[in-house]
Amino acid sequence: MFTEKEIKAPNGIMFIVVLLVLQLAGIAALINGIQSHAGWQIVVSAIYTIVVFICWFGFFMVHPKQAAVLQLFGKYVGTVHMPGLRWANPFYSKARVSMRVRNFESGKLKVNDNSGNPIEIAAVIVWEVVDTAEAVFQVDDYEDFVSIQSESALRNLATSYAYDNHENEEISLRSDPIQISEALKCEVQDRLEKAGVKVIEARISHLAYAPEIANAMLRRQQAMAIISARQKVVEGAVGMVEMALTQLSEREIVELDSERKAAMVSNLLVVLCSDEAAQPVVNTGSLY
Repeated sequence: MFTEKEIKAPNGIMFIVVLLVLQLAGIAALINGIQSHAGWQIVVSAIYTIVVFICWFGFFMVHPKQAAVLQLFGKYVGTVHMPGLRWANPFYSKARVSMRVRNFESGKLKVNDNSGNPIEIAAVIVWEVVDTAEAVFQVDDYEDFVSIQSESALRNLATSYAYDNHENEEISLRSDPIQISEALKCEVQDRLEKAGVKVIEARISHLAYAPEIANAMLRRQQAMAIISARQKVVEGAVGMVEMALTQLSEREIVELDSERKAAMVSNLLVVLCSDEAAQPVVNTGSLY
């Protein structure tokens, strides 16, 4: 397992001045050796000048919210986070890794939910790199790894929950967005942990029944909504009838036998539960 090791790289501006002075000194010594025909001075000055020239290739730029992973002949040396112009061993290879917050939106995936219904689902994953060593060395391409593992986690989540819960007893994809988002975030984070990636947010961006069953499921939802509404109407109507009978009896407005009570209950339920306004009929005769 690779763990990030932060190192400090010297300021590049300072090294420009130092290398410039050393380079000029080497060139001056080389010219002096040629003029004086000193062979040993020419060789030493030439080698010195070449070494200083190679050092010029050690400069590299680190942008804000970016890191540079340094390697020496395949060995991990460390990571530079401090932004600006930096200098390091010119033989170091420098791989730049963005530490910025990024997002990934999956395509619309067609999967079966926990009830076996085909659905279309997509998600948005907000993530960032928190360990550059793991991101570079643990996986081949961490960006590709994030996209593939995110879609895999989304598929697994979709098969673990039902699209909708008509009994309101279990968590469903449509009815419980907060719990589903948290479950998706944990699922994706578990898969991306080894790549040095932190998942900031995960949420469903598209959720629908597959086209082949969309019309049938829409009719089912409409039927369930009508049944639920009817239940509420009947509960309210029964309460109103009970209240009417109780108040008539307590105030002794009229005494009704069982048959008349049944007729009154029937009439009230018809009036209260009817979809259309009831037409009143005035009784001009006696009660019986």
